[in-house]
Amino acid sequence: MNPRLSIGILGSRGIPNNYGGYEQFATELGIRLVQKGHEVSVYTVREHPVQDPFYKGIRRILIKNPETDLGTFGQFLYDLYCNRDSRKRGFDIILHLGYTSDSVWYRLWTGKSTHLTNMDGLEWKRSKYNRYVRKFLLYAEKLATLKSKFLIADSFPIKDYLEKTYDKPVRYLSYGAVIPSSFKEDHPKALHLVPGQYDLIIARFVPENSIETAIQAKISADDKIPLVLLGSDNPYKQKLLKKYGTHNSVRFAEAVFEKEKIDSIRRYSRFYIHGHSVGGTNPSLLEAMACRCNVIAHNNPFNRSVLGNNAFYFSNSKDLSVIFKNKKEDDFLTCRETNLEKIKNHYHWDIVCDAYEKLFYEALYSSAPD
Repeated sequence: MNPRLSIGILGSRGIPNNYGGYEQFATELGIRLVQKGHEVSVYTVREHPVQDPFYKGIRRILIKNPETDLGTFGQFLYDLYCNRDSRKRGFDIILHLGYTSDSVWYRLWTGKSTHLTNMDGLEWKRSKYNRYVRKFLLYAEKLATLKSKFLIADSFPIKDYLEKTYDKPVRYLSYGAVIPSSFKEDHPKALHLVPGQYDLIIARFVPENSIETAIQAKISADDKIPLVLLGSDNPYKQKLLKKYGTHNSVRFAEAVFEKEKIDSIRRYSRFYIHGHSVGGTNPSLLEAMACRCNVIAHNNPFNRSVLGNNAFYFSNSKDLSVIFKNKKEDDFLTCRETNLEKIKNHYHWDIVCDAYEKLFYEALYSSAPD
């Protein structure tokens, strides 16, 4: 029988999810690891709306996040504080979620703990960064590959890239999703949406998520069914709101984090547009698949590695406009059912958790990666 592990998870804004993919990942993985008998701690911003010391058996270590006052530089300080605190905890395993503002603090990675890094996507390719930031992110990526005992990639294209670039073995471990047991039409109606009569994007408002591309496609298609954009406020969202907010076919809405609500909003959309163009396997895509959405995805290796032939793809606004004009829900029937089977048999959180637990034991007791 394998011993109980003490596991620290760094690199997210914490649990329960009130922000995005890493936070959902930490929540789902942490809950299941606790159920397996492990001791799990997730570093969480002190400014989180939930202040309880535990969440479903997971210890929440609250750390001040200076990002509100200092902007991006505050992320580095938050990760510094988390890494500094982790030194005194004596974790068996420390799982780092991403490397962008974390790997520079590798000198704080005590030898008492075994460090693994989920490498996420190709952060240095994100268009929102200037060339100096991109150069730094490439450096941070390299540090993470050198200082982590194991590297984890959530998609095969990312795994291939890392192995070819750094000549170091990388483990593929996917993200997961939960298949909802039921849906309620009341949730989209609360946003004044008619079930089946809206198209949907759920994403952070950043250029590489193809949000403006989708808006332009919707306007070009002269499609009366509105495009609903759910995401937290930021300067880019305000820019798009100012530019397109008066169009009847485009609706901006605040982010929704309550799982029952967001799943129902997904389920009753006509088309779900997944515009993420940089990164690995995106959790929101898996959740859309679990909700049996009619997925239209940006055409790139990351999305294709998950969806295969079970989606319609676009590379630009013209492609997407044609889909808006010509495709109907019935065209997605086989896609919906096949994607649901993928969630059941591959991207299920229970399967993901088992794989992480196995890797944790291997990392703790092996002298080096295979």
